[in-house]
Amino acid sequence: MPEVSDHSEELDGLPVFWRGAPAAAGVSPTATPLYLHGVPTNSDDWLEFLERTGGLAPDLPGFGRSGKPGSLRYTIDEYEGFLERFLEELGVERVSLVMHDWGAVGLAFAQRHPERVERLVLINAVPFIPGFEWHRMARIWRTPLLGELAMGITYRRTLQHASKQINVAPGGMSEAWLDSVLDHFDQGTQRAILRLYRSATPQELAAAGEELGSLDMPALVVWGMGDPFIPARFGHAYASILADAELLELPDAGHVPWLDRPDVLDRVADFLGAARG
Repeated sequence: MPEVSDHSEELDGLPVFWRGAPAAAGVSPTATPLYLHGVPTNSDDWLEFLERTGGLAPDLPGFGRSGKPGSLRYTIDEYEGFLERFLEELGVERVSLVMHDWGAVGLAFAQRHPERVERLVLINAVPFIPGFEWHRMARIWRTPLLGELAMGITYRRTLQHASKQINVAPGGMSEAWLDSVLDHFDQGTQRAILRLYRSATPQELAAAGEELGSLDMPALVVWGMGDPFIPARFGHAYASILADAELLELPDAGHVPWLDRPDVLDRVADFLGAARG
């Protein structure tokens, strides 16, 4: 089992934190698994995956232990540029992208540099697809003043209550998950979330995925169908648009499907070529 290590470095003046582990036996030697988290989490999401497959998992700018400067716009194109510079700094030429929620920003990198992406895994990812409308919480965040107020009242009890709808399993998210979010939910992360959501109208999301149909690398779309934020039809839509995609629909899982269905980890590891055991 690969040993996961923590790393910190400045990238163009921006503090960047990431986790890394050597490639597991059976993983393609020509592509490094690159795990991209969503909102409001960080690379903590991917520890078990890294232990199985190896690879890299950064805290994206604005989240976790990475820098959160007010000078950033926190837009899809800005995250695409960050990924390009991050991989350049680490000397990584080719990756397999594993993306959850807003980790879908990796699709911008894949469309710009398809020759550098060997495989795609999309897990309940924000749709870069026409027809998506933001869920209620996102609409609050996108509204000036109301979004700031919502951020200001996010503390353990309110987050615990809100988290009860995230997954199918009753009782809300675990104490460890709450700790992971709240330990880093400072003003910088709150600002990043608001700017990210306010930069992304449904039309802009669709525009960000205009070239998805040109991506012909193997893809796995994993979708917890009990997701209260992104309708299940968008898992099917992703699988239909991508040229070589397999769809795994999970009726008994929610927005973070590997927490409801731990076998998702096995499925992703197998897809990346990791040997079990």
